Amino acid sequence: MERNREQSPPHRRQALRLGGTGVALAAGWLLSTPGCVGSAGRGRHPDLVWGRRGLANGRFLKPRAIAVSPEDELYIVDMTGRIQVFTPDGEFLRGWRTPEIKQGKPTGLAWSVDGQYLLVADTHYFRMLAYLPDGTLVESKTIGGTHGDAPGQFHFVTDVAQDARGHTFIGQYGQVDQIQEFDVDGEFVRRWGSQGSRPGEFSRPQSLIVDGHGYLWVADACNHRIQVFDPASDPPELVACWGTPGSQPGQLQYPYGIVFDRDETLLVVEYGNHRVQRFDRQGRGLELWGGPGKAPGQFQSPWALELDSRRQLHVLDSMNHRVQRYQLG
Repeated sequence: MERNREQSPPHRRQALRLGGTGVALAAGWLLSTPGCVGSAGRGRHPDLVWGRRGLANGRFLKPRAIAVSPEDELYIVDMTGRIQVFTPDGEFLRGWRTPEIKQGKPTGLAWSVDGQYLLVADTHYFRMLAYLPDGTLVESKTIGGTHGDAPGQFHFVTDVAQDARGHTFIGQYGQVDQIQEFDVDGEFVRRWGSQGSRPGEFSRPQSLIVDGHGYLWVADACNHRIQVFDPASDPPELVACWGTPGSQPGQLQYPYGIVFDRDETLLVVEYGNHRVQRFDRQGRGLELWGGPGKAPGQFQSPWALELDSRRQLHVLDSMNHRVQRYQLG
C-alpha cells in the first residue's frame, strides 16, 4: 500500500506530461514555473483541531512526522522521540519511544509498501527502523546505523519511501545530501545526488514519496523546490525540477511535507510560509490556505501532512503542538 494511494496508469511518461511547462535543460532536466493561484483555497477551514503541548499520552511537543496506516490510524512522532497512534478523530490509542533519543529525534515516517511495517527515519542515529503496528521493533529490517560516507552509511536521515518492488529510498542531509536505494532484502543498490542547488543536487531532501507511476518525488526543502526522479533509469533520471523561493502564491519557502491527493495534484506544507499549497504535477499552483498564527486554519512552522482513505488531510501544526484536519472530499 503506497502512501499516496494512487492508482497506476499504463504510461509512465504521459503521467508527468512535462511538455510546454518550462525550459528544457540538458540531460532531460526541466524547470517549471508555477502559474497563478486562485483565491478559493484561502477560505478553507479545518473541521477538527486537536492536540496540545505536553508530555502525557495524547499530547505533543513539536510533532514533526506523520504516517497513516492501512487501517487509517495516525502514527505521529514528536520531539520527545515518542511515536503515538491515534484515530482519525484524535483519540489516543497507544504509543512507544524509539530506542535512543539523546543525539536527536526522528523526522520521517512511512508505511512499507505491503502495509506491514512502520518505517522510521531515525535521523540522528543514521538509520531506518521498522516497527510492527503494536510498536514491536523488527531489528532485521533496520537499514544503516553507521555514520559515514560509504554505501549504506548515513549522515542525518530525513525520510524514507518504498516503491511497488519493495525497494527503499532513504534521504539524508549533512555533509552529504543524497538519496540511497536498497533492495527488498535491505542491501545497498545505488545512491545519487550531492549538496548543492543545481538540478539533481539537494539541500536537505526532507520528504520523499513514490507516486502510482513509480516516480520518486522529493521535497528539496532548503532549495525551496520539488524534484522528481525516475528510478527505472540507471542512474535515476531527473524528469522534473520546479519551484522558486518566496512567499507569493506558487512560490515555496522550506517545503517540508508532500502528499498526493486522489486527483494526482500535489499538496505541499511549507515550514517557512506556514501554509499548505496545492500544485498540479507540472508545478502550477492551484490553491493555498493558511498563514502564521494560532487560530484554527493558521499554522506555526508545520512539518508534515498526510491523507487518509476518506480524503481527510491531517496537517501537523508543529509549533502549535497540534493537528488540524481538513475534509477534501
